[in-house]
Amino acid sequence: MNADLGNYRKSYEKGELLLDNVPENPIELFRDWFVEVDTHFDIEEANAMTISTLGLDGYPKSRVVLLKKYTHEGFIFYTNYNSEKGKAIIENPNVCLSFFWHSAERQIIIKGKAEKISENLSDGYFESRPRGSQLGAIVSNQSEVVKDRAELENKLKALESKFEGKEIERPKNWGGFIIKPVELEFWQGRPNRLHDRIRYQLQNDFNWKKERLAP
Repeated sequence: MNADLGNYRKSYEKGELLLDNVPENPIELFRDWFVEVDTHFDIEEANAMTISTLGLDGYPKSRVVLLKKYTHEGFIFYTNYNSEKGKAIIENPNVCLSFFWHSAERQIIIKGKAEKISENLSDGYFESRPRGSQLGAIVSNQSEVVKDRAELENKLKALESKFEGKEIERPKNWGGFIIKPVELEFWQGRPNRLHDRIRYQLQNDFNWKKERLAP
């Protein structure tokens, strides 16, 4: 099979990103961009982000997860700690997040260190989830091999009966990670492939150094 994609081209013309116009703190720029794309662009699940980890087998792996909260401290998502992803993060907490909002011609790449959030915060988010999602977190031994879909569906039915009329507690192997950033790079598509790239790097004094990168 030979598929030549050399003629796939797009002109980027929807915005600009100038060093003189960005805030000193990159989380503020992230907030501004997120609110803008979520409000003014046709982007479904603007909180969808790719997280890349180094697996226990030595290979990097990327997959899409959902950002559930961000603060000046970092970016929070939830997962099964015993999943392939969870085990990789626990073994090597250096990870990379990326957002690509194609309608806005924007990308953000975030390098950081992951750590588990407190159990009470994970409990609080778990309680806010729909009941079906709560049960799903118990049903799925994420990343493990299953015989077929019927195995999962039968397990779900059994749990629905078991917990009927009862409160569902968060399984201890399920909870949140916070990614505390050390570097953020903002990319704005521009004409003629002369894209704008602004990088922020965390310094030893906890201030951020910002600089423009060649496209």
